[in-house]
Amino acid sequence: MVEGLSLLQWRLARDLAHPGGQGKGVCHFCGPLCSPSTPLGSRSLTLPSSLQTLFQSPEEGWQLYTSAQAPDGKCICTAVIPAQSTCSRDGRSRELRQLMEKVQNVSQSMEVLELRTYRDLQYVRGMETLMRSLDARLRAADGSVSAKSFQELKDRMTELSPLSSVLEQYKADTRTILRLREEVRNLSGSLAAIQEEMGAYGYEDLQQRVMALEARLHACAQKLGCGKLTGVSNPITIRAMGSRFGSWMTDTMAPSADNRVWYMDGYYKGRRVLEFRTLGDFIKGQNFIQHLLPQPWAGTGHVVYNGSLFYNKYQSNVVVKYHFRSRSVLVQRSLPGAGYNNTFPYSWGGFSDMDFMVDESGLWAVYTTNQNAGNIVVSRLDPHTLEVVRSWDTGYPKRSAGEAFMICGVLYVTNSHLAGAKVYFAYFTNTSSYEYTDVPFHNQYSHISMLDYNPRERALYTWNNGHQVLYNVTLFHVISTAGDP
Repeated sequence: MVEGLSLLQWRLARDLAHPGGQGKGVCHFCGPLCSPSTPLGSRSLTLPSSLQTLFQSPEEGWQLYTSAQAPDGKCICTAVIPAQSTCSRDGRSRELRQLMEKVQNVSQSMEVLELRTYRDLQYVRGMETLMRSLDARLRAADGSVSAKSFQELKDRMTELSPLSSVLEQYKADTRTILRLREEVRNLSGSLAAIQEEMGAYGYEDLQQRVMALEARLHACAQKLGCGKLTGVSNPITIRAMGSRFGSWMTDTMAPSADNRVWYMDGYYKGRRVLEFRTLGDFIKGQNFIQHLLPQPWAGTGHVVYNGSLFYNKYQSNVVVKYHFRSRSVLVQRSLPGAGYNNTFPYSWGGFSDMDFMVDESGLWAVYTTNQNAGNIVVSRLDPHTLEVVRSWDTGYPKRSAGEAFMICGVLYVTNSHLAGAKVYFAYFTNTSSYEYTDVPFHNQYSHISMLDYNPRERALYTWNNGHQVLYNVTLFHVISTAGDP
């Protein structure tokens, strides 16, 4: 009985993935539902109690359709189920569920985009009011106004005139955001209705609409320039895979059509890098190739930049540039004075002496030297030669830092890798100054061993206790015109 039930469950699972039989909503299964010694025509079939849990009653739509006896004496039955049942969950239904998740991600991105532009829009509204006031005063000016005052008004209007196009653009962007939000809401409703019916009708049309929304959202986000970090979203868990420590990333310089994901498990002596074709393939664990590095890595501070992997060679302060397409090392160079082999790691250890990052302005290395007394040094690197272009001593002790990342030339440092962590310190390379910050974020799995910013996607990539996690960021933008200093 147990063996027969196991076989039934296997066949049922197989047919759920590949429906067949009497049209839609039909699953074939077999099992010891009747005794071989009884003539089939005179037999009444009684489902075992374990199967009655699956097929409870005809009122729920399950009905026995036909039955026959197999050569091995088992009873082969065909059960008719509701046309919209889970039995028809083929590839299109799986794609539908993925589409639902994609729409939810677009909705979350819309919320982040609104937060990013909120203060800018407040500034726009204030400037628009000021311009209208000045324009009204200028039009109302008469002979009673002195020539000097009149000229001052004209000069003020001349200074503000370049803002007219900026104001109109932001007003148009606001309308675009509202329209996108309404379209996402309508699309979400359509998908929810289809999912409830367990069908996939109009799937191609829905997919095109989602792709169009994503493209428009990306174009809208690209209009926003660099800014100061003011918020980190709730975590979005992409996958749970690998050991407690590791790193995963995408190429920050890749074109929008290139969505490859690289995965490196472990923090020392590793050489295997998995390259997944898309983020969807990474989630499913399929369609990947393997790169075997000629030299092992140390830490988790690797980064992929313009088709190459930059990493710290194990038991050295050597930076290695490995090119994925040619599967070869293009260049390697020692980082002068940099500590290695757990001399100056982050607070969690793990050979995290050297951390490589990419932001809107290029390639960076974060490390520490004896000359800097264990304080974090941030250096701009030439991505072709790996030579140091310029370095800054931040004054922040590296062993007190949980992790760090670069956004728009600013190094942000967390105060811990454990629960309760927050972005605590910011160093501005453009002014060689720093400030203490208080930007909390939810450390869901309580042990971050990799935290890196991706400027192409404006998101933080995190390895958190064996989970691959994303965070959206909120940046404060200041509107500037061509005449501003």
